[in-house]
Amino acid sequence: MYEDIKGLRVERRGAILLITIDNPPMNANTRQSHGEMARIFEMINHDRETKVVVITGAGEKAFSAGGDIGAMVERIEKRQHDDWNMAFQEATHIINGLINLEKPLIARVNGHAMGFGATVAAFADFSYMMADAKIADTHVKVGLTAGDGGAAIWPLLVGFARAKRYLLTGDMLTGREAAQIGLITEAVETFEELDARTWEMAERLAQGATLAINSTKMAINLVMRRILNGVIETHMGYETATYLSNDHYEAAKAFRDKRKPNFTGT
Repeated sequence: MYEDIKGLRVERRGAILLITIDNPPMNANTRQSHGEMARIFEMINHDRETKVVVITGAGEKAFSAGGDIGAMVERIEKRQHDDWNMAFQEATHIINGLINLEKPLIARVNGHAMGFGATVAAFADFSYMMADAKIADTHVKVGLTAGDGGAAIWPLLVGFARAKRYLLTGDMLTGREAAQIGLITEAVETFEELDARTWEMAERLAQGATLAINSTKMAINLVMRRILNGVIETHMGYETATYLSNDHYEAAKAFRDKRKPNFTGT
């Protein structure tokens, strides 16, 4: 069923489907993996063998560091705006896919989760994270609106005041701090604990009353679906406006060149 998925690693463990973002060490998005993420959750809804989904990153350094900064610079300089339009559509499909996934999703956050990685961790039904790993929605630091889900899900999880505190600055939290404010489910100290928490919950859910579990999840998600359906396209529109800004180009170049950006507000 997943034979054409090549940018992500997909493995079946009985009734549990393991998805690995496989671009180590930082597991940044590639064009292929981003496109596959946009359609895999809908595929899973039609997969009768899968009862629970686990998503993680390859290696021990990062869950996902989000977008590829080098690719951002290249896209702007070569005026590859068609690529952005495609990414825009895919990002909308990813968020809708996450919120409409009928089966429980567990994020095994094995390392840093930035931008897109933070969004996936926040949308998961359970997120177990290394306590000293960092999580942040860093869109504003690269001159972009936190449009691909962060501005929608963070306020629902941690409240509007805390969400603004972190989304308007792009500041990082440790997994320990993220658990304390309710952004993730639990922080753990070792990889052994991470695996134990992840797979114990995955097995427990897989052995539970599937119809009841799935329908309860969807009932809980109704509120988020109603909110997202009204705002996600607007959020992505804001992000597109900032993608075309001088500040985004400056931030991307500065990150690539390992220097501090000089923002001009344009």
